Formats: sequence, C-alpha cells, structure tokens
Amino acid sequence: MKIPFLSRLFPSRASPKNSFWSSPYSFFFGISSSGKSVNEKSALQTTAVYACVRILAETIASLPLHTYRYSPGGKEKALDHPLYYLLHSEPNPEMTSFVFRETLMGHLLLWGNAYAQIIRDGRGRVLGLYPLLPSKMLVNRTDQGILYYQYEKDGRIYFLPDTDVLHIPGLGFDGLVGYSPIAMAKNAIGMAIATEEYGAKFFANGASPGGVLEHPGVVKDPGKIRESWNAVYQGSGNAHRVAVLEEGMKFQPIGIPPEQAQFLETRKYQLNEIARIFRIPPHMIGDLEKSSFSNIEQQSLEFVMYTLDPWVIRWEQAIQRALLSGGEKRQYFVKFNVDGLLRGDYQSRMNGYAVGRQNGWLSANDIRELENLNRISPELGGDLYLINGNMTKLADAGMFAAANKTKMEERA
Repeated sequence: MKIPFLSRLFPSRASPKNSFWSSPYSFFFGISSSGKSVNEKSALQTTAVYACVRILAETIASLPLHTYRYSPGGKEKALDHPLYYLLHSEPNPEMTSFVFRETLMGHLLLWGNAYAQIIRDGRGRVLGLYPLLPSKMLVNRTDQGILYYQYEKDGRIYFLPDTDVLHIPGLGFDGLVGYSPIAMAKNAIGMAIATEEYGAKFFANGASPGGVLEHPGVVKDPGKIRESWNAVYQGSGNAHRVAVLEEGMKFQPIGIPPEQAQFLETRKYQLNEIARIFRIPPHMIGDLEKSSFSNIEQQSLEFVMYTLDPWVIRWEQAIQRALLSGGEKRQYFVKFNVDGLLRGDYQSRMNGYAVGRQNGWLSANDIRELENLNRISPELGGDLYLINGNMTKLADAGMFAAANKTKMEERA
C-alpha cells in the first residue's frame, strides 16, 4: 500500500559507515533492579510518569507559536509566510497544531527523539508536516558521511534525506540522537511499578498478609486444602469472613506488614523521584505536602524558566534549522510565546504596568496588548509615552534653577 506522506523517497543508499541507532532503545528492553520490565508503554501506565508527560506535552502544545520577520523596529509577524499557518494552525489536513506538537512532545519525553516528515513542493517550500514513530526510525550515515533516516512502515523500509525530516533530539552523547528519560531512569520507574503492584496484590488478598495453615497430624493432600482455603477466604471480596478450622488446624499469618515495609513512604518517594526525572514541581502532579500559597507561585515560575524554557529553545532551533532555508534564516525566525506563563497575579502585573507607565517605557496600548485588550486610538493618546514631571536629569537641575533666578532678577 502506498503511503501518501511517504511518497517522496529516494532509493536505498550504500551501507552506513556510522550508526546512531543501537543504544538509545536497547535500554528499554530488560529487567530493572526491582525485577520489573520497563518500556515506554509500561512506564506510561504509572500515574506519575503519565502526569509528567501530559503536563509537558500539553504545555508545549498550548503555547502560541508564531513565525516572525526581522524589521527595522524589531520584529513583526510574518503572516504571509507558509510556515506561519502550518505551525500556528494546521501542519497537515489531519491534525491541528496542538495535536501535532502534543504528539511530538510525547515522543520526545518517552523515546528521547521526535521525528516528523517534511512535505515540500518542487521549489522546496514546506507544504506539510507528519509525525513519525521514533520506535520505527533509524538514523544512519552513508560512506560519504551524509546523514539519512530509515523508517519502517507496514514491513517496508523507506529512506528519507536529512532535508525531509524534522528531528528534535533530546539529551544525547553525540548531538544527533537523544537518549530516552524512561530508559535512563528505568530503575526508579521499575520501583514505582513494583510498589504499585505490591499494594494491588495486598488489597486483592483482602488487605491481609499470607500465612501458614498448621495441622497437628500428617496432611495427605495439602494442595487441596490450600485451594479450598483460598477459594473461601482469599481476595478483597472475602475479607472479614469467619474462618472455621477443623482437626486442630491453626492459621499463622506471615509476611511484612505495610507499615514495616514503609509501603506508603516508598510510593511517595517514587512519585518525587519521577517528578525529579522530568523536572516537574511536585505540586503539579498532586503532591502538596511541602507546598504553600507563598511558594507555589515561585515553583511555577521556576518550572517555566528551568524546565519549559530549555524544551522551548530546543523546539525553536530545530524548527528553524529544518524548515527555513539558508536565506530565510537571516530574515525569519520562529518563537514560542511564554509570557502568559510568567504573568503572575493581577496585583503584581498592575504594579509592574504602573512603574513602566510612569517611567515612560510603556504606553497605554502596550499595556492593553499585554492584557489582550483592544487598542486605544492615537487621537485619544493610546500611543503616548509619558514620564513623571517630578523627575529630571541631574545635569538639568541647575538649568531650571538658573532660569528661575534670571526671571526673578528681570522682574525685580
């Protein structure tokens, strides 16, 4: 079957000299130190991992993304550029910009890489962007050192040149292929899976540990006794039932109680451990133990500065590298708008606007644009920059005094 968005492909090249594939995904397969197998799907079933991935993916997808043109006054939106509509509204007929960016960011957080095929016309202009699964992508190099991408779809292998792939790599050792956060932290995630499974089995067993049935004599068929006991008393549905023991049998419970094994403390620690992997403030995944009204706002600002901003820069530079030509890079650039996340509360914003207004570096229309309000016409003074009349330069202070003294002498 022919795939529409993989139609512009070129024949197979020579065997690659260097391969940047092997290591990033080999980490996925294998048993963690807790004995649990961790991969991108099992990790996503952990609530903390799912919450962290969802927070970052939805935040990146919800940020306004615009294409700008350098202008004598600074910058202006390049509404006539084809990239503006693709990045801001619809990268392809099947997806909105939000869904496209959310999908790629999810790939980036789980696999450490995000790929999208670039559809171009005969003149090299970008017509569409389609996401590609990182688990089916290989990054290779030819004998001549040319980078290319190998993608598997429905049992067929397709080869894509570097110019036809938007590749956003995460943290890696070679600068070309990123390593997965899930792979690097599989032991911590495996521990979270193990503690969750331990709790599930504990409550499935009626919230009581296992035990031993003691019989004073010789038991001919212990398996039958075990099965009959489990059928009547095992499971949360049989909790608190009265047990009847015959022939002098005794039940001796064994096992480690949850309070001794610090089950709840271990689960809470693993939540913080996973939040640390993705640099997410704990209060954003529901852990409010050490959060207060005074520090939540500061943690949210630090989330934007130290967690979100590096991802935003990674996105912007990858888009500009892959989607803008050499000549366009000197005229256009792509920028996420994170100002809305740094606005703070209403009173703090008004105080900041007042300082800017009184010191002459903000006009009424500048403030109204920051607050998403309609502009005031220039006739009503919307574009005026005003300063406080009580403030003047030190060098001019003597001039006013001398002028006033001269006027007084003339009047005398």
